[in-house]
Order: sequence, then structure tokens, then C-alpha cells
Amino acid sequence: MSTRTISPDMLDPVAARAAVDTVLFDFLENQRMSSGQRQLSQFVELLEEFMVGGKRIRPILTVLGWQAAGGENDLTTVVRVAASLEMFHAFTLIHDDIMDDSDTRRGRPTIHRTLAGERGDERTERFGIGGAVLLGDLAFAWSDDLLHTADLTPAQSAAVLPVVTEMRTEVMLGQYLDLRATGELTDDVDATLTVNRYKTAKYTVERPLHIGAALAGADAPTLAACTAFALPLGEAFQLRDDLLGVYGEARDTGKSRLDDLRAGKNTTLVALALRAGDSAQRARLRTLIGDTGLDETGAEEVRAIFAATGARDAVERLIDDRYRQALGVLDAAPFTADAVTALKHLAATATRRNS
Repeated sequence: MSTRTISPDMLDPVAARAAVDTVLFDFLENQRMSSGQRQLSQFVELLEEFMVGGKRIRPILTVLGWQAAGGENDLTTVVRVAASLEMFHAFTLIHDDIMDDSDTRRGRPTIHRTLAGERGDERTERFGIGGAVLLGDLAFAWSDDLLHTADLTPAQSAAVLPVVTEMRTEVMLGQYLDLRATGELTDDVDATLTVNRYKTAKYTVERPLHIGAALAGADAPTLAACTAFALPLGEAFQLRDDLLGVYGEARDTGKSRLDDLRAGKNTTLVALALRAGDSAQRARLRTLIGDTGLDETGAEEVRAIFAATGARDAVERLIDDRYRQALGVLDAAPFTADAVTALKHLAATATRRNS
């Protein structure tokens, strides 16, 4: 499917995803064909495989932001900008998997594990990590290529490029805050929500909406409504992700539900359990969470404590509260009717998913 054949009334999330995928995989094929370097072709193949199966939530929200602000033209432009965000996201995920020492992503080995598997000497792990860092850097560079070949008008460039810069800065800060908190469990719920805001709410929901709306020439009230909707929904999205990281099935999530517990992720779920638990429960949580050798038996004990302290139910309530807050914003938002309908559907999907 080519973006040239899509009319604005076809831009539902399914069509938007298909259009973005066409841009992404055409771009990667062009990189392969124009290079002539066997090693670069290998990088392209790795990225192609890695990008299959993603939710494309950021590109979809970019298109919905454009729709919400009344976008009617520049369809090819908005889809290409949306694709650049997905390429940037590939960079963040590849590096995130290195930092978290994750084995799987989307049901397949992570990039650094894939590359490490190609060698059999003592330098295997180092080679895998180094190669994955470089591939992530390449995805970052190629996200710029996609963005700067999107035929932005001078007005669009002035409106969009500062938001892209802010988005990149915010996600780096969120990742740093997440790294700093990992392995140091606390009952500071507000601190975990701050990480959620920067790492997920702003990066995943707010900035993509802003970028799409800015492409359509959105005014200040429209951008403010994007923020009012995005931040609670983004926090709910991350809270659901925290639950799936502990309770989700690998066949649905594409990764082990032991990863976050073994890494010692200080999520809101963990903080609530530490706050509500007695001394014995807190001690067990501090012993089990962060244990790199944690098995399913130990994980079940952690889940039992989450249930006994009410932490899991409390997270579900936080998700529901934020979901309802986001929907309430849409009732008065200066968005197009079609965009409101699509955003309501996306909000339900994002907060009630199993993957």
C-alpha cells in the first residue's frame, strides 16, 4: 500500500499502521539497494526483522493528532513523519534491551543476543552489545533521514522540529531515571509515576499527538487538549505495562514475565506493595526482586505479596482513574469528531490490552 493512494477518510489506525509500515520497509529496502555493502545489508535485515510486530502506537497517535487538528492535506508528509518516530523507537528499544539485559523482544531474541549468537569465542557478549549499540545508533540516524525527507514546509518545520527535540530529550531523561531507580527499591510512589511520565506518557502519547497536530497547524488550545488527554492515558499505559511485566503471558507480550523482577524494576506496583506490606513482606520483596536467578516459584511468591498487600488492585484502580480522566478530556476537546472516536477506541485498547 502506498501513502499516495490513501485518502484522509481512510486514516483509521489500521490503515495508518499499514501506510507507516510501507514507508518504513520501503526506506530500509532503499538503504539495502543503495549501499552495496554486505555488512550494511545485514544491519538492514536485522532492523527489518526487529520492526515486525510492533504496535505502532506512536505513529498512529501522530496521524490521530493530525486528524484531531483538522489535517486534510500533506498525507504523505504526516505518514513519513510518523514513520520517523517508529524508527526512533527502534533505537530506544534496542538500547533499552541492552540496559535491561533482556533476552527477548516481540517473541524473538533481542538484537544484542542475536549478534552474540554469531560468534563462539570469549568476546561473544561484548561483540553482541557493541553491535547492538551501533545498530541502535543507525536507527537514530535513519529516523532523522525519514524526518528531513518528509517535505515539511517552513511553517511545519518551525512547529514540529522543536517538539521532536523535546521528545528525544524527555525519553532520555526518563530512561536515565528508570536506570537510576532500578535495583534500589523504595515505596516512593510519586517517584515511580515521575519515571512513567517522562519515559512513557510524554514520549509515547503526548509528543506524538503534538507532532501530528503541529503538522496540521494546531493552535494552543488544541495542543493543550492533547496534553490533558495524553498524560493520564500515557501513565495508564505504563501502569498496564508494569502489570504485564509480572503477570503477562510470554506468548502475548513477547518477553519473559521474570525480566522486570530479575532486573529489580522499581515500578509503581512494587512501591505500593512496599508501602502497604508488613516488615516480613517488605523483606521478602527486597530479597526476591532484583535476584538475577529468580525462578517462577520465587515470582509466584512476589505475586502473592502483591495480592495480599492490595498493590495489584491499587494499580488497576490507578489505571481506571487515568483512563476515565483521559476520556473526560475528549468530551470538551477541540478535536474533530472522527479523531475523538478513534482516540476513545485507542484509549480502551491501550489500557485493557494483554500484550
